[in-house]
Amino acid sequence: MKRLEELLYGIIVRRVTGTPEVNVTSLHLDSRKADAGTLFAAIPGTVSDGHDYIHQAVAQGANVILCECLPKQLHEGVTYVEVADSAEALGLIASRFYGNPSHALKLIGITGTNGKTTTATLLYQLVEALGHKAGLISTIRNIIHGEVVNSTHTTPDAIQLNQLLRRIVDAGCTYCFMEVSSHAIDQQRISGLRFTGGIFTNITHDHLDYHQTFDRYIRAKKSFFDRLTQEAFALVNRDDKHGMVMLQNCVAKKMSFGLTTMADFRCKVLENSVHGLHLLLDGHEVWFRLIGRFNAYNLLSAYATAIMLGLDNIEILTTLSRLQPVEGRFNYIISPAHITAIVDYAHTPDALQNVLETINDIREGSGELITVVGAGGNRDATKRPVMAAIACQFSNRVILTSDNPRFEEPEAILQEMKTGIPLTYERNLLVITDRREAIRTACALARPGDYILVAGKGHEQYQEIKGIRYPFDDQVIVREIFGINQHVTNS
Repeated sequence: MKRLEELLYGIIVRRVTGTPEVNVTSLHLDSRKADAGTLFAAIPGTVSDGHDYIHQAVAQGANVILCECLPKQLHEGVTYVEVADSAEALGLIASRFYGNPSHALKLIGITGTNGKTTTATLLYQLVEALGHKAGLISTIRNIIHGEVVNSTHTTPDAIQLNQLLRRIVDAGCTYCFMEVSSHAIDQQRISGLRFTGGIFTNITHDHLDYHQTFDRYIRAKKSFFDRLTQEAFALVNRDDKHGMVMLQNCVAKKMSFGLTTMADFRCKVLENSVHGLHLLLDGHEVWFRLIGRFNAYNLLSAYATAIMLGLDNIEILTTLSRLQPVEGRFNYIISPAHITAIVDYAHTPDALQNVLETINDIREGSGELITVVGAGGNRDATKRPVMAAIACQFSNRVILTSDNPRFEEPEAILQEMKTGIPLTYERNLLVITDRREAIRTACALARPGDYILVAGKGHEQYQEIKGIRYPFDDQVIVREIFGINQHVTNS
């Protein structure tokens, strides 16, 4: 329980109607969960506006309303707090309500189009293996020192986020590694948090359904670095042409990493094979179990971050070399007939190209590459033909199939993807809407020595259709078709 006037300290308030000398016992964005003592935050959203539910929250017992526009009817006994940006104010309020948990942690935020999950997970596993207690907030799952907590969004809302950080602190953790999505930045979900450091992995074509333009997408990412303090560090991928843009007007300690340009932290790929990566990193030759040049960036950024956190370089390298790939990221399964299937989360043009190039680098002999790929519904539609074109460019055969169609018709999505297919490639193209049947067909077409890439869903264990999530796991299905029951093999 906190006093409202304490929660509002330092926040620019347009006006308060009612008394600020009230106690707040809970925070809610969902009016249906409000009760006596609740502060209900009315936040405009892309689908609905929380201001439309103020009366319902009051009827449920809420005695404080945080809003950007006062309702026409004000209820007696309710305090209304009007601010310019209710989402930003909620972040500050939530942080204070839960005792500023981010201040008690070395909180590292990882943002970028690709590599966030792998980098965050590598760092979590690294510090845990070195004997420190840590938390992980990621797309795949949230973890509190080994305890798995359900994850529904890349970055939870401000209330859930501070609740989770409070639990992480109370569990005795001193580190937390967190994916920070562009949506979360734009929607002020990280308002009020104090970051020890921020990492920029890269930025490519994605989320234009939400941000509308690539420039706005870049600016959303950059604003994360703009809010870092002088005591924090900002680590960016200098090989990405937008890396240094992130550091403009940033007051944090500026650091960079890269494989091809002059940077503070560099590494060289000595060998990339199905057995892993052989890197020259910080003057040491090390074998890592992760595969692909894109993972060299992930390993390098994790190494650089650990150094910035003051950990020992030899212990870092030794421990990183033992870590397995993240679930759903370049996981491979080899059939009794020596067909290799790779399941990967790649769902952007750049990520898909990275995975395909890696497979082409490591596959031996005359084996072919068959790619099974789709595109999610109700998401950035402009990348659909681009992904199809990339699949064709780097594969011998392509099977277009349904991903998570959500509320769109799968056939319509596939038709948009087909517009990116060159006419000369159509004889090597199949369109099979049913994803299970598409995977089965790819396995039937493959011969010993061939590779199959099943892209787009990775770690997901469902397929979302018309608002319902049906059980569906690419890895399980591949194993069933191959007739093997063993766990998926990690590179």
